[in-house]
Amino acid sequence: MRYVSTRGLAPELGFADVLLTGLADDGGLYVPTSWPQLATFGPADDYAAVAAAVMLPYVGDDVPKEAFEMMCREAYATFGHPAVTPLVQIGPNEWVLELFHGPTLAFKDVALQLVGRLFDYVLAERGQRVTIVGATSGDTGSAAIDAVKHCDNVDIVILYPNGRTSDVQRRQMTTVDSPNVHAIAVDGTFDDCQDLVKAMFADQAFRLQYQLSAVNSINWARIVAQVVYYVWAARSLGNQPVSFSVPTGNFGNVLAGWIARRSGAPIESLVIGSNTNDILTRFVETRAMVNDGVTPTLSPSMDIAVSSNFERLLFEMNGRDGGMTAEQLNRFRAVGRLDVENDLFDEWIAPVFKAARFDDSQTLATIADVYRRTGMLTEPHTAVGIAAARSKGDPGVPIVTLATAHPAKFPDAVQRATGIRPPLPPHLADLFERHERTSLLANDLGAVQAFVASVSRVAVRR
Repeated sequence: MRYVSTRGLAPELGFADVLLTGLADDGGLYVPTSWPQLATFGPADDYAAVAAAVMLPYVGDDVPKEAFEMMCREAYATFGHPAVTPLVQIGPNEWVLELFHGPTLAFKDVALQLVGRLFDYVLAERGQRVTIVGATSGDTGSAAIDAVKHCDNVDIVILYPNGRTSDVQRRQMTTVDSPNVHAIAVDGTFDDCQDLVKAMFADQAFRLQYQLSAVNSINWARIVAQVVYYVWAARSLGNQPVSFSVPTGNFGNVLAGWIARRSGAPIESLVIGSNTNDILTRFVETRAMVNDGVTPTLSPSMDIAVSSNFERLLFEMNGRDGGMTAEQLNRFRAVGRLDVENDLFDEWIAPVFKAARFDDSQTLATIADVYRRTGMLTEPHTAVGIAAARSKGDPGVPIVTLATAHPAKFPDAVQRATGIRPPLPPHLADLFERHERTSLLANDLGAVQAFVASVSRVAVRR
């Protein structure tokens, strides 16, 4: 399998190089040259076996089959539920897919526990070292840190928006006592953090000197690992037509559902759940993507104004014309607006995507309602997804909401809605007693680059 950039100017690469590269050197995102159809697997196969079968066509010959299957088994053995991502029914034709049973209690673990092992394997094989830099709105940072904190050949620097994550999210990043782990609180929004990361990748000299690599959903390996749970959930429901409701801000999670559908999974529709930062919902409603800035909400992982992963779908909509895609995105960056032609919208968006938005009061009401009806505690992101499923789902088609985080990651909101404060699981019970280690920096590229240079051990090794 080979990969090309959505902006058409970067070299074509294999899977291992795409894993280590993250963002293409022309500023684009890597996608496979073709979309393979889903592999077959047996009815008794567990999650790790299904994951290996789904992803192996994308890995190709870059990692031996036996080694990759072993990595899948090891990655998903870290999850606290035997099904890894269990389905729970909460109403007639209404399900929740629990993606939060990994070490850091968020759906990002599903991909990053595997991606961390892939990094370790490929770097050891090549005798290389990298510096991972990433931006997080809350969950990616802690999941990435947990995935690579024991990697011998990785230093990791995570940027998060100061004061805009939950206390649990922040502490999961800042209390990890590993010499290769570094957290930076940026005086700005998630979009500012994301822009700083992209700017560091765009600085070719800096990128090469410190061998920058990415674990955000700009990294293709993140996306392909998320395709698996759509396939898993559809199979668990008998491979009948099924829809999914996805709370999302950066479009990566729902893009994985589109890829699963494109590859043959029986997915009827994909419902986008937005909070007040509703750029994706407004796009589905108006055919225009408009950046109106960011408002802090109870679901901070979705407080995003620029949905980076939409670029991968836009590339497909443009007939894989990288030049056209780059021009559109440069214009969007300049003027804050991206319009999609009616015929493209009608072909690519309207048949698949639905969307709905819910503010904080509606989110709290949904958390309360789900608890009252089922006894289940849900956190704000999942609640947005459930509300979207109820608003836009087809009653005749089963709909699965992706439960993206454990309720204990957002205990204040859950307590406001239900009166119950969900406890952290045993392995995190002492989280608020652990020493925090973080650096506060201005939203300034030079300051962030100086920090990365000071902690990276790539140059020392070279």
